Parts: sequence; structure tokens; C-alpha cells
Amino acid sequence: EAQVTQNPRYLITVTGKKLTVTCSQNMNHEYMSWYRQDPGLGLRQIYYSSNVELVDKGDIPEGYNVSRKEKTTFPLILESPSPSQTSLYFCASSYPQCCTASCSLHKNRG
Repeated sequence: EAQVTQNPRYLITVTGKKLTVTCSQNMNHEYMSWYRQDPGLGLRQIYYSSNVELVDKGDIPEGYNVSRKEKTTFPLILESPSPSQTSLYFCASSYPQCCTASCSLHKNRG
């Protein structure tokens, strides 16, 4: 069964205490991404990764960090969490989108 999971699923923490939320997937996808959703706003990308050790900033990377040591996991790290980071977080994974003649990874800024 294909799965994308976040661990822990729910989290309450102390301001300033480092925390990590790990995204895991069992489909061997190259592409993994972290998003947050705040009331009245759509999903905003925090960071994304196109493969192991290949990470890039999304729209709102400030206050976050990531690492990608394994293909199946993508931890989101909050070094010093603040109340402004209280939100709903989502992770996702996929294969790169392929064009007709070549395959390339594109970030949708639409």
C-alpha cells in the first residue's frame, strides 16, 4: 500500500525548543515537499527536495530547515519554534513530471 506519513501526526511544543517532523514515503519517489496552510491562505511551500541531498527553498523557508539523507524521508526542522509557526503542515511526494522529450523538475509558482 502506497503511503506518505508524518511523524508525529500532532505536536505541541515549548517555544524555542528544537523539533523535527519527519515525512516518510514508501514509493521510492524522488520529489518530496513540505507545505503549511494557515487560515484563509492556500498551501504555501516551505522546502522541497528533488532527491537525496538536493534541497531547495520554497516560498516561506524562514524559520525552517530540512535535510534529505535518505530517499524515503524528508525531515522538517524548526530550530527555535515560535507561536507564529503554529499551523497545519503537509508533506507530499511524487515522481518528477516529464515532458515529451526530456524530464525536468519544475516548481509551480502559479
